[in-house]
Amino acid sequence: MLTGREPLTELQAKQMNPITLAFVGDAVYSAYVREKLAIEVEGRPSDLQRVASQVVSAKGQSAFLDELAPLLSETEQEVFRRGKNAKKPTHSKGATKLEYNRSTGFEAVLGYLYLTGNDGRIAQLLSLLDKQDLQPKPQPQAFKPIRR
Repeated sequence: MLTGREPLTELQAKQMNPITLAFVGDAVYSAYVREKLAIEVEGRPSDLQRVASQVVSAKGQSAFLDELAPLLSETEQEVFRRGKNAKKPTHSKGATKLEYNRSTGFEAVLGYLYLTGNDGRIAQLLSLLDKQDLQPKPQPQAFKPIRR
């Protein structure tokens, strides 16, 4: 726990607004992905940022959830459903509504686990990310006309 405070009880965390759980979970996932890229992947910071943005995007999280969903406990599935079905004040520009809702549910689970001090479970679930290829892909060069 970064704040040095006592973890919340499961009941306290379950009573939180799922969007608030997702707010925390978004930061947890982003920090995990960025740390992984910084330590394990060589590349320019701009390349690492591009990869991180793709992985932590609603579309990227929804795709990762396909692998993760079967491993969620009953409690985690309940938190996921609450997050997925919660009314959101914003929407995603680069993802479908389904992808955005699923990613919010995923983030709510991470927020729930983090706030209850279940760092080991977070590590266990996010270890699946280790199987993904996070190497930066070359950017296509923009077409530049020849000037005469």
